[in-house]
Amino acid sequence: MKNTDDQNEEKKLLHDLVSNFDVAMLVTQSNSKSHARPMAIARMEDTMTVYLVTDLNSVKVEEIKVNPHALLTFQGPSKFASLRGELALSLDRTLIELLWKETWKVWFPKGKSDEGIALLKFTGVEGEFWNGAGIQGLKYAYSATKAYLTGDRMNTDSEQHSKVKL
Repeated sequence: MKNTDDQNEEKKLLHDLVSNFDVAMLVTQSNSKSHARPMAIARMEDTMTVYLVTDLNSVKVEEIKVNPHALLTFQGPSKFASLRGELALSLDRTLIELLWKETWKVWFPKGKSDEGIALLKFTGVEGEFWNGAGIQGLKYAYSATKAYLTGDRMNTDSEQHSKVKL
């Protein structure tokens, strides 16, 4: 079992990795069908609470009424992560105004006062990441080459890959 310092370090590694993303894939489920779509990240907190902007009349709003469990995935050229958690709808007008980004005007032509705009509050409970960027990429390449040459199975360390309870 991991000690508290290790868990906190892995949470920080996960947050640092995903905090650079502006978009995440949101996966919801209703009945027996999964539905994935890219979502603009309005805000990401240190606790891995993520706010996403949405339209009140969207399918995802109906889906989370039936099943609030969701998955957020993040993918870059050498960084990958997923967060498992729950979604809740927020109509907090003050928070919407605070988080408003002008680029959202393409979805909400009336701007931040648009009655259809809402936020989805994603509360993460577990995350997993794979980091192949920078020094981690070099460590990965070394480990992969060593495993190939020796015929052993490759090992990664907790800075390259880890499952994290949030």
